[in-house]
Amino acid sequence: MEINQTIFKQVRVIESTQKSTIYEVCLHIPPKIVSDGIWANEKSGNFPLQSSLTLLEMQICVIFTLMHCFHFVLKRFGFPYFVSQVGFVLGPSLNIDWLNKYKMMVFPYGTEEVLGLISLVGYTFYMFLNSVQMDFSMITRSGMKPWAMAVAAVVGPLVICLSISFGTRTVWQEVAGPGETLNLVVITQAGCSFVVIASCLSELDILNSELGRIALTTALSSDFLTAIMNSLSIIFTKSQAEKYDAKKMASGLAVYFAIVVLVPLIGRPTMKWVAKNTPEGRPVRKIYTFAMVLSALIIGCFALEANLPIIFGIVMLGFVVPEGPPLGSELVKQFELINVWFFLPLFVTAAAMKVDLNKIGDDPAMAVATTAVILIVHLIKMLLCTIICIFCKIPTRDTICLGLILCCKGVVDFSVYLFLYESGTLNSSTVATLFVSALILGSTAYIGIKSLYDPSRKYAGYQKRDILHLKPNSDLRIVACIQKPYHVNMIKNMLYLCCPTTTSPLQVEILHLIELVGSATPIFISHQLQESVSRSHNYSGDIMLAFDLFKHENATVEVNTYTAVSPQRLMYEDICHLALDKVASLILLPFHIRWADDGSIDSTEESIRTLNNKVLEKSPCSVAILVNKGPCDIASKHIAMIFLGGSDDREALSLAKRAITELHYKLVVYHLVGTQNESSNWDIMLDEEVLQSVKGCYGTVDNVAYERILIEDPSQTQRFIQTIAVEHDYFIVGRRHGVKSSLTAALEKWTEFSELGAIGDLLASPDTNSKATILVVQQQKMPQPNS
Repeated sequence: MEINQTIFKQVRVIESTQKSTIYEVCLHIPPKIVSDGIWANEKSGNFPLQSSLTLLEMQICVIFTLMHCFHFVLKRFGFPYFVSQVGFVLGPSLNIDWLNKYKMMVFPYGTEEVLGLISLVGYTFYMFLNSVQMDFSMITRSGMKPWAMAVAAVVGPLVICLSISFGTRTVWQEVAGPGETLNLVVITQAGCSFVVIASCLSELDILNSELGRIALTTALSSDFLTAIMNSLSIIFTKSQAEKYDAKKMASGLAVYFAIVVLVPLIGRPTMKWVAKNTPEGRPVRKIYTFAMVLSALIIGCFALEANLPIIFGIVMLGFVVPEGPPLGSELVKQFELINVWFFLPLFVTAAAMKVDLNKIGDDPAMAVATTAVILIVHLIKMLLCTIICIFCKIPTRDTICLGLILCCKGVVDFSVYLFLYESGTLNSSTVATLFVSALILGSTAYIGIKSLYDPSRKYAGYQKRDILHLKPNSDLRIVACIQKPYHVNMIKNMLYLCCPTTTSPLQVEILHLIELVGSATPIFISHQLQESVSRSHNYSGDIMLAFDLFKHENATVEVNTYTAVSPQRLMYEDICHLALDKVASLILLPFHIRWADDGSIDSTEESIRTLNNKVLEKSPCSVAILVNKGPCDIASKHIAMIFLGGSDDREALSLAKRAITELHYKLVVYHLVGTQNESSNWDIMLDEEVLQSVKGCYGTVDNVAYERILIEDPSQTQRFIQTIAVEHDYFIVGRRHGVKSSLTAALEKWTEFSELGAIGDLLASPDTNSKATILVVQQQKMPQPNS
């Protein structure tokens, strides 16, 4: 190797054996930290690869470049993100002469330790953040089902496989050597990590699905059992290996139980005091965040006294941090980006670089035995989970998916294998086999769950759940969603429009949606059941009060309030699940734009728009988007219904007809008709049937008017709508999703918000001089017979 190609002056191999290699290394004194650039003097200049800082930066660039190149290809085959982070190409596994030359230039002897140390610090705080996001109250309020699955997933395989191992110890020793290695493999495979499973579920977007909630609770319970068993076994194993006396072992146990008992006893009340003294909506003071990090490091050092890894103490402190705002969310906000997206990929790559997959062939008997043990453990785990799921009456497809989730391996398992390898407990052949098995199990679980489990399939019901097909005098069930405080009055005004009566009551499910921050566990609270949640934040108090008053003012209205705390991209799951569970006919969503009193746009929430589009796509019933452009008086309304035909317009008219039971509401139905009939005969018959009541065919109604408008030119549609926009203060229109018509063809080219349809978008446009409230309705999308 040339002098100017490395930070070392000379690297020479003195002795190489199967277990170790001894190098003679000559360093530059003083060491070169910063480079003089590529134009440095050949004799005295510091070239980039001779400077430690520049070399570290180049290593990071190479790692992330390769990682994203692999991910660009692998994600198209359905592989999870962590598979792309495994840098076997940069390690000894890929042994090609011309490539080894460049690998030795970028990753010379000794520098991988610097990279590993930096990434290990990041991994430690990554585990700290994940422990902060864990909600241990799930264990106490989840019932016996997750505990039964946790015991089946962890204790069952462990007891069965260790019993078989001890019973066939002589055979194993003859085939694969010492049986202790295989026992250790059994222990590592029996457990399942909450962090790995939460990451997998989040990447699959099923974190707050019914299956995801069961899997998270089961993983948390099993992680709890595994942590206790592993920490106690480490204390006894190290004490025996280092020949500690009973007094030393007792002191280690004392420190262990002191951390387990005193950290929650002192830390939890202190952190609750910090959260209590932080004004609502304000971030925690920086000094508390710094104190938290410093305390984590101090407790980690105390853990070393108990022969435990430093990460044990740090994670223990993270467990007692109140998840969610303000303390948990602030810690996640400060550290998540740098840890999850920078340090963690470096750690996984640095770990994979230390593993040589070629070593699997050096000890084939041990590799076969290890593979057999891994298969047996996971088959037993799948079998026991299946038995528990059958007893709990969980569907077969969900049972398979749950078993795959509990068999999933990932980043945490890599760190365990690396720790055992560097401590000399596992040889290179075994750890290489374990690394490959983790990749296969993680990929199999991810791809299998993605292909088998579709959380939206349960929403595609074949039962009619809309307003049009409601039986006479039946109650109207609505799920109304609220994210912002100003949504409350909008929703209340809309509910007044439904005119609940004793013969046609109204049942409303108010769902307050809160973004999940600082926690890995989504929650769903039914305030009617008075569910207790061990959190410092008072969820939905003002909203509950507002709708309790609304309920007392309207005796024919039944109002139930719920709170869903979940990631923004998964909120549609909570909405659709509640609508399905309550057999709702309509989901009511607020529009993502807020208008000021003068008609200008005050604020825009793109996350709300994304949510609305997702609900429109997945909803099990009809959906209405409420656009509030200005103040609206609930005492007297002039309501307009623009009818062009189609299922969405028929649904919108069915909703509009509920308002005419109150005489102070005036309804005008504008039936726009083109010169050429574009609808099928069946659609025309359905439209005419719905219009019969507003045409006066069943008797004259004083507060209903019907006007048939002939549209000869498509541009006439826009002029007509802009003309009547100032004459009414409430519009109900159909979205007309998937319906093409010459009456709206010109408008569709300029539609900005497709979720409102052509007519709704025109009414909501700033160019339309109107402050009317607009309700855009989409009827339930029924699945096709051949789908």
